[in-house]
Amino acid sequence: MPSERVPTGIEGFDELCGGGLIRDSAYLLAGTSGSGKTLFGLQYLYNGASLYGESGIFLATEERPARVRKNALLFGWNFEELENENKIAFIDASSAKIGMPSVEKYVDIRRFDMDSVVDQIISIQDDINATRAVIDSSTSISYFIGDKAKMRVELLRLGATLEVLGMTSLMVSEIIDSKIRGFGFESFVTDGVIILYNRRAENVRVRSLEIYKMRGSEHSNKVHPFDITKKGIVVHPKEEMYGEF
Repeated sequence: MPSERVPTGIEGFDELCGGGLIRDSAYLLAGTSGSGKTLFGLQYLYNGASLYGESGIFLATEERPARVRKNALLFGWNFEELENENKIAFIDASSAKIGMPSVEKYVDIRRFDMDSVVDQIISIQDDINATRAVIDSSTSISYFIGDKAKMRVELLRLGATLEVLGMTSLMVSEIIDSKIRGFGFESFVTDGVIILYNRRAENVRVRSLEIYKMRGSEHSNKVHPFDITKKGIVVHPKEEMYGEF
């Protein structure tokens, strides 16, 4: 029986993996600085709520939600409107880390506590029937927890919680020179890995994307270019990049 697909709605991407992500799975979304990781995650959530009737949760551990919403408006994505319709929820897990107050509806008031985060996700999922989630980022969570063994257990627990709740999730992680930064085990506790590159070719930067793994699904094994346009990320599935990545 074929797996149920969750379309990202990101132009060109779903063609690379049989129509989208596999439902109830957790994916690592890794990329270098400026490669478009947060943008990819926001586009996935916005399309889910506006095109496919799927509510979503964005866990912000680095940027404050107000800044995330402001940047999203540059692409015409009004997340505040979707929040008012109970289609999107932001969890502010960044303000407490820098000692700032928050006016968000959902706030992690401690510097970081996985139990609190999991409880909030469960509560919000029940409120808005969320089926999509973006964790931005697992790198930040890793640095805060610090212990490799504990972090692996916590990410496994978070991924399992999202799966049991019926959510298809993206966990954002930073990479340097195509290697996952930090403890490097995020790729082993997720069902798939999507890598975004932002390489310099002579005097210009070229963005490209690779589906490194996707458990239970056929997918492109090539590196494909993509652009960041006024309407968000546009992947070019018929084109491919050459050289070492």
